[in-house]
Amino acid sequence: MRDLIVAGNWKMNGSQQFVGEMLLALNNAGFSESVKAVVFPPSVYLHEAIQQAKAVKVGAQNLFYENSGAYTGELSASMISDVGCEYVILGHSERRAVFGEDDLLVAKKVVATLENHLTPILCVGETLEDRDGGKYSDVIATQVKVGLSLLSAEQISNVVIAYEPVWAIGTGKTASPLQAQEVHELIRNLVAEIAGKEVSSNMSVLYGGSVNAANAQELFSQPDIDGGLVGGASLKVDEFLAICSAAAEVLKR
Repeated sequence: MRDLIVAGNWKMNGSQQFVGEMLLALNNAGFSESVKAVVFPPSVYLHEAIQQAKAVKVGAQNLFYENSGAYTGELSASMISDVGCEYVILGHSERRAVFGEDDLLVAKKVVATLENHLTPILCVGETLEDRDGGKYSDVIATQVKVGLSLLSAEQISNVVIAYEPVWAIGTGKTASPLQAQEVHELIRNLVAEIAGKEVSSNMSVLYGGSVNAANAQELFSQPDIDGGLVGGASLKVDEFLAICSAAAEVLKR
């Protein structure tokens, strides 16, 4: 059984007060044990979130691949592990587009994450230009292959992949369940080619791109979608909880 994961990426949002209120609400929510819920606060609030989190796991939004050194402003995987994080988001489209991260840099970060016993959520996804030009499958294939290129099959078995169509992030647009399923199946087939069918069939592949309470259950019901990487909706307690509940309902079927 693959893990069903609902990951809330807070991006550059929040405050100490927000962290306290959000974690208190999540702790009192009564999560289904069948769903892994993870929140990703900004790095300055990671320690505080970890101290308060009981019902959810906590992860970091990014890291640098070196373990230490003269890299002003960066965080290493060992530091993130040291404060108690369990997950890291890597290769998010905003990191790629705004900060110029390429596939090989992301691959190095995946290695560092695994070496420090953290679970990487490797993000892949195409732009609207790629989608309209019919190049999306090639873009996804390159991102997956390079992102996993420095790993053994055993290491790949500990990776989570998130498909996030760039054209659907924060736009209110969402890939249709069939569009999302098509790409998730593509990703799973690519992983099978690289690491074998057993690794592929056991890997959690998440959908990210304007996931909300209204569309979560239909998306999560697709055979190759194992939860969501949630952006704006993760900043609203009721919305995030509804998405987690939708995931739990899918598992009951």
